[in-house]
Amino acid sequence: MAKSKIMIVDDEHISLAMTEHILSTEYTVVCATSGEDAIRLYVKEDPDMVLSDLRMPGMSGFDLQQELQKQSGHKIPFMFMTADMDEEIESKGFEIGALDFIRKPFRADVLLRRVANILQTVDQIQGLKKAAETDPMTGLLNKASVQTEIDAMCRQSKGALMMIDLDSFKPVNDIYGHDMGDKILIRFAEIIRSAIRGSDIAGRMGGDEFIVYCQNVTDEAVIEGKSRYINDHIVESAREFMGEDMSIPIGASIGCAFAPEDGSDFLTLFKKADKALYSVKQNGKHGYAIYHENANDSESNDVDATDLGSAITILTERSPAKGALTLPMEQFRLIYQFLVRVNANYQKQMHIVLFSLKNKDSDEMPPSEITDAFLENMSQSLRQSDVITQSSKNQFLLILLKTTPPNAQLVIDRVMSKWVALPESEKADVTYEMKEMD
Repeated sequence: MAKSKIMIVDDEHISLAMTEHILSTEYTVVCATSGEDAIRLYVKEDPDMVLSDLRMPGMSGFDLQQELQKQSGHKIPFMFMTADMDEEIESKGFEIGALDFIRKPFRADVLLRRVANILQTVDQIQGLKKAAETDPMTGLLNKASVQTEIDAMCRQSKGALMMIDLDSFKPVNDIYGHDMGDKILIRFAEIIRSAIRGSDIAGRMGGDEFIVYCQNVTDEAVIEGKSRYINDHIVESAREFMGEDMSIPIGASIGCAFAPEDGSDFLTLFKKADKALYSVKQNGKHGYAIYHENANDSESNDVDATDLGSAITILTERSPAKGALTLPMEQFRLIYQFLVRVNANYQKQMHIVLFSLKNKDSDEMPPSEITDAFLENMSQSLRQSDVITQSSKNQFLLILLKTTPPNAQLVIDRVMSKWVALPESEKADVTYEMKEMD
C-alpha cells in the first residue's frame, strides 16, 4: 500500500529538517521553505495533507491555506505548527478550516499521532462521500452523482453521452433467479468500465439502465466499437455464468448524443441519447444509434443531402441487429402498403401472419413481461428481411418476404417451437393466422 504524502512548509531550515526526519519514518515527505514554493510544489506533488508553519515572511500559513484551497477548488487537510501561545490565532485557524494545531517544540510521538488522526479522519470522510455517491451493487456512480459529474464535464469539454440498456435482463431473473441477475449486472458494469478510459464517467441510472460520458469522443466509429465490445463480452459472460446452451437473447442497446453538437448540459444530451436508444429498441436491439435531429425528431422529416451518396447514408440503418426488423405499427402499415404494391406487379410470394396471445388462467390480457418475451422470441427467430410489429396489447403482425406456403409454415413452426421452450409460454397460449399477400 502506498504511503501517504505530507507536505511540510517551514522557513526555518533546522525546524524543517527535524520535522522531515520525524515524518519520513512513516510517510513520503515533500518540503517547501515558503508559501510561494509550496504552491508550486502542491500542483506537482498533490500531497494528502499539508503541515505548515503559521508565521512565515511574505505568505503566512493562513494565507497559504486559503490560496491553495482557492486554486484547487476543494478543502485541503491542513495542520499548523506554531510557537505562538495566542489562543485567538488558534481559533482563527479552526474557523478557516484547519484540522489541528501543534505547538513548537513538539515531541515526535505526538506529531506522528496527530498526523495519523488527521489522515484517518480524511479517509473516513472520503469513504462516506464515496458511499453516498456510489451504486452499492456495481460500484459505479449512482443516478444523482453521475448526473452531476456528467453535467459538469459536458459543459467544459466535448464528448459522447451514451445511454446503455441491458437487453432481455428480466428473463435472467425469471429463469435463473435474482442471484444470477445480480451477477450479470455486476459483470455488465465491469464490462462497461473496461470499455472506457479512467477519465470517462460511468454510472447506473437504476435497474438495467446505465450511462457513460466519454470525454473528447466525437467519432461514430468509436461508439460502434464500444457497442460491439460490450455486446460481445456480455454474451460471453452470460454463457460463462448460465451455460453454453443459454438461449436468452441478452445484449446491450446504446443511444448516443454528442456534446456540444447536440447540447452542452446533461438534461439536453440525456433526452437526445434516450431518443436514439428508443430507435435501437424499435429495430431489434443489440446495437447502437447516434442521435440525428432529422432522424429522431418526428417534427422534422427533411433529408438534407448534398448528393445521392449522402442521402443513402442518411437513410441507411446503422448497425443492423440480428433478427427481424421491429417497427411501430404506423411504420409497419407503410411497409405493408408498399409491399402490396410490389407484390401486385412482381408476384414475390409474401405472407402476413397474425399471432395472438391469451392467458391460460384468465380472460385478462397477458402482462407485458409475457408479450415482451414473445416479441423478443419472434425477432430472434426470424430473418433480417422479415418485419414485425406489436399491433395491440396481445397481438403481433409478421410479414414474410419471398416465401412459399410450406416455407412460411416452417418459419411459423420455428417461432412456436422456440416460444414453447421459454418459461413464459407456460402462462399464455399462442394462436396464429396466415394469409398470402395479394
